[in-house]
Amino acid sequence: MIGFSMYRVFMDDRQLTEELYDCLFAIRTQVHAELKELARETGLTDAQTDVLWRLSRGREMTAGRLGDLLQCDASTATSMIDRLEKRGLVRRVPHPVDRRAKVIQLTSEGCALRDRVIRHTTENSPFALLDRESRLRLHALLREVVDGPRPTGEAAGVEGAVKKEQQ
Repeated sequence: MIGFSMYRVFMDDRQLTEELYDCLFAIRTQVHAELKELARETGLTDAQTDVLWRLSRGREMTAGRLGDLLQCDASTATSMIDRLEKRGLVRRVPHPVDRRAKVIQLTSEGCALRDRVIRHTTENSPFALLDRESRLRLHALLREVVDGPRPTGEAAGVEGAVKKEQQ
């Protein structure tokens, strides 16, 4: 049997890219199955579980921004928010700057369910198979792929300010 390091030597760039995609799809399938199980237990849809996860990641957001993250149109995001609001998991509050917009916030019930989602994902994480240092390396690599190359010097300051304004 060829060892892992020897296997990497024999892969060309196309094969390596295919392997990376295979790994990403396998992880996505595993994570999706775990979240689907949790969604069933909590009476949420997969999409509603995704909304809770997105809202748990820090910043509050509008329905439009949530739609962008979920890759759906604003009306679909609004429908999901309506259903979560009826369950008492989210609320709409006035946007601090734009009086026309509403910001979506988790309620205390929504925070409790979000905590359950986070606990479940942590306990069932496919990354738990890796030690902490490996997870940190993987995180840095994935962040690099997601964020793209980081500008340096003066350009970094300007780009960072522009990104903050856009958010």
